Amino acid sequence: MNIFRLLADLMHLASFVILIYRMMKQGNCRGVSLKTHELYLVVFCCRYVDLFLYYVSLYNTLMKIFFILGTAYIVFLVRVRYRVTYDQEHDTFQHWKYLAAPALVVALILNHGYSPFELLWAYSIWLESVAMLPQLMMLQRKGSADRMSSHYIFALGGYRALYVINWMWRFFVEGYI
Repeated sequence: MNIFRLLADLMHLASFVILIYRMMKQGNCRGVSLKTHELYLVVFCCRYVDLFLYYVSLYNTLMKIFFILGTAYIVFLVRVRYRVTYDQEHDTFQHWKYLAAPALVVALILNHGYSPFELLWAYSIWLESVAMLPQLMMLQRKGSADRMSSHYIFALGGYRALYVINWMWRFFVEGYI
């Protein structure tokens, strides 16, 4: 593992901590897109379906478990605990129709193989690339975001940017394809 992946994973963890802390401290989920987090839950469940079949490392296993459970907890907070504060009128993006379904079609066409694991992995990659759109559309409709939501979005963006550097490092320095 290189430093860029480690920093990316830490930024991703920070995004979860920031968002969960923000919702629990403020006692609401205003400004949080349920649809984005439902998509992320699908992303992580598809990507980490091998969790109990293959062991890579304790770090890898714990991160996979945390990403699935953390995302499921955020969905729970929005759907159950803070549902009366959910901003449904601004979170209107039809995510299953315009993001999940097209990502599935793309995954069936653009992938490295047709094994179930490869198809689920490809689907998770394509879906993750657009999963943040409902959150961004919600922010555009609202016109603003509170400070903690901005920090969450920054941490999530930082995670993605560092992962791009990680993959470049792996390709150019480690020769990984």
